[in-house]
This record gives sequence, C-alpha cells and structure tokens, in this order.
Amino acid sequence: MTDQRELDRLLGAFFREGTDEPPDTVVDAALDAALHQIDHTRQWRGPQMPPRLQTMPMFTRFAAAAVVGVLVIGGGLYMIRPGPAGVGNSSPAPGVSAGPIESAIPSPSARAASWTATGSMARSREFHDAVLLQDGKVLVVGGNSNIADPAAEVYDPRTGTWTATGPMVTPGWQFAAARLLDGRVLVASGDGTGTSTELYDPSTGSWTATGSMGTARYYTTLTQLPDGKVLLAGGDTVTHFFNPSVASAELYDPVTGSWTPTGSMGTARSGHTATLLRDGKVLVAGGSNDNDTLSYRLASAELYDPATGTWTPTHDMTEVRSSHTATLLGDGRVLVVGGLGEGISATAEVYDPTTGSWTAAGSLSAPLMGFTATLLPDGSVLVAGGMDTRPINASDTPASATAELYDPSTGTWGATSDLIQARTRHTATLLPDGQVLVAGGISVRGSYDSDVLDRAPGWLSSAELYDPGSP
Repeated sequence: MTDQRELDRLLGAFFREGTDEPPDTVVDAALDAALHQIDHTRQWRGPQMPPRLQTMPMFTRFAAAAVVGVLVIGGGLYMIRPGPAGVGNSSPAPGVSAGPIESAIPSPSARAASWTATGSMARSREFHDAVLLQDGKVLVVGGNSNIADPAAEVYDPRTGTWTATGPMVTPGWQFAAARLLDGRVLVASGDGTGTSTELYDPSTGSWTATGSMGTARYYTTLTQLPDGKVLLAGGDTVTHFFNPSVASAELYDPVTGSWTPTGSMGTARSGHTATLLRDGKVLVAGGSNDNDTLSYRLASAELYDPATGTWTPTHDMTEVRSSHTATLLGDGRVLVVGGLGEGISATAEVYDPTTGSWTAAGSLSAPLMGFTATLLPDGSVLVAGGMDTRPINASDTPASATAELYDPSTGTWGATSDLIQARTRHTATLLPDGQVLVAGGISVRGSYDSDVLDRAPGWLSSAELYDPGSP
C-alpha cells in the first residue's frame, strides 16, 4: 500500500517536466491511497476494488483515480492528503478548494418508512395467494371474490401494473401455493372438494394439470423442501355434515409429477403454520383440530424430517393459536404472532430450534388476526393490517390499517407508517428491491351472500407498496 510520503513524491514527479516516473505508477498509487483512506474511514463497505487497473487505458485510469479522490472528499477527506476527521474542521490541501465539492455531495439523509399506492388488480380478492416469481414479478391466484373464478394475474414491480395471465385448469378459492426450484408454481387444494393440482409456467403464462393428491383437503400448507420435493400437511376435508381435520401428509415430486404418502403428524390440524428450518426440517405449529363433534385450537408443535419421512413432537407454544403467522428469522429462530386462541391474540413468541423451546416475544399494540408478517432485508418483521378486536362473529367488523415492526435483536415491537387502506385477509410479498407489495383483502368483515360475492361491500382489488426507508 502506498504511504502518504511516497504518494506526495510521485504526484510531484508526475507534474514536473522531464519526470522519469511512469504515469501508470502515479495513477495506481493514487488509487491505492484513496481506497486505503475509504477503507480506513469505513465509509465504503462494498467489495474491494482491484488495486491495479492494468487493462484500462492510462487516461481512463487517471480519471477513475480522480473520481475516487472526490468521493473521499465527500466522506470527510481531502484529495489524497488525509486531514482531521470532520469536514470543515481542517484546511484543504494546497491548490484544492473543498467548499464547492462539499456542497455538491450532500450527506445522506434518513428516509422515513412509507406506503404508496400502486396499480390495482383486475379482480377483488380475499383468501388468495401470492407467489414471488424468479424474475421478480408476483403471481396472484385464487380468492373468493367470485366462486370458481379461474383468473390469475401478475404484478410487474417495474411498471406497477397487473396483467392477466393464463386461466387455471380447475377454478377454486382456498389454494395453497409454492414456487418450485425450477421456477414453476405448484397450486394445490382449492375448496377441498377435489384432489387435482396444477402447475404454472411463468415462461409461457400457462397452467397444466399435474398429479392428484391422495386426499382432498383445504386450509393446508405447502412447503418447498431442499431436495426439490414439496410437503403438504394436514388440512380440513369436506364431508356432508362436517369438515374434519386430517393428520396425513403427502410429498409432491416435480420430476415425476406425482404425490406419494409420507408419515402422518401426531395431531390432526388445519389453519396451522409450516416453516422450513435451516437444518431442512419443517416446523408445524398450532392450528385447530376439527372433528365430528367439536373444534378446538392447538398449542402443540411437531417437526418433519425429510430424511426419514417422520414427525416428532417438540415443545408446545405458550398458548393455543390458529390462523396465526410464522416467520423464519435471520438467526434461524421462528417468530409466531397473533391468531385466534381463547380470543383474538396480540402476543408473539419465538421458537429456538437448538433447544426446541418457545419464549415470549412481546405483544402487538392490539389483538389482531388476518394480518400478514414479512421478513424485511434488515432482519425486522413487518406486521400489517388485520382484523380488529371486536368479537369474531360480530357483523361488519372493520379491518385495521396499522403496521408494526418486530426487532429480533431487542425482542421489541414498534410502530411504523400505517397502510393507506385498512385491510384483512390480504397478501404481502417481499420484492427484490426490499419493498413489500400488499394486495387485496377486505376492509370490513360482514355478512354477505355467496351468490353476489363480487359485489359484497369491502372487497378490495387495490394494492400498495411499503418502503422500509433508511436509518
């Protein structure tokens, strides 16, 4: 690394007539020194720039060195020669005017978190599913704005618009969806009356039928496993009088397009969560167990091991929960929030796979269900929307526009900017640029006629984007 005295000598030699110093040496030395200062002040945290740019023409390399030098000044350093920390507290090097450069490169300012409206879907939807595609677009499918509506649509973050894509083979509303390793999307379940499943191919925008499930079910989960297979677990079945839960599980193989049975859970459940852990196992937690006589909510949790195809119990949650959320945190733990227990819950808890134990993780500002939970790039979790605290069977229960952030490093919750539109039973998808797309849902939960669902009050087609801002 070129030190300051050697750099001064080289610069002086470069600008004197008749110098013997090669221009390449001077430029490389200037670049080395500038990068050293940037690294020293820790203002630049990207990948290290090569110390030599031998493949560039001399003039281009000299220009690169000059640009780096200007950036150094913007970070509080003067061209090549370091000074005391803090712009304005030191004198510029001879022949260099710091004032104009400082004013041209302002200090970065914090950007507050905010929601902005984006394009609306062609259909209003509730109980739909949203899947991030490999190209950064978002596929939305299902939802009971129209019973047995096969329409699907795709959101493009670059234009903020939705476009129709190919219709599904078998219409339905309560789907479970998962993106396969090859980029296709597997959709299963529907309304629980059939066993058909199908695949969406983003390259053609078309749907094709694939193998049938062994058991018709809904309110189930699909989990993409590391080996490419997909685990389907639990759910409700449909009978003439009741919708009993099942404990059975199946595996979908994208290579053969077929479903095969795997080990059954220890407890029949629906409305549960399924989370892929870092070790490849799947944590299933909570839900409800519906049978021919009653329905009760669960605190139990169990682990599926793909290597053996078996389930083993793990510690129970601290309280019973159904229709809650589960989010894999950056450190490998799992955050579970809210849901329906003895009433609508405001509490949260965290599962630690290393100990198999659950610990309390604070509470939301109010009890909610029907919200979404999204892991943000900074490791925090965004909880948005939901249904307020009035009784679950109340008519015209309003949705919530509140949003809150969970900080895993402190285990605390804090408020963030409210949604533009109060909504519940919507979807939330983290986009590649770090924003979150929220789409659809309903703004009020009331009584509605299944024959005119698309005209029911409160149904939403609108969408909005959450920008986490910057510190």
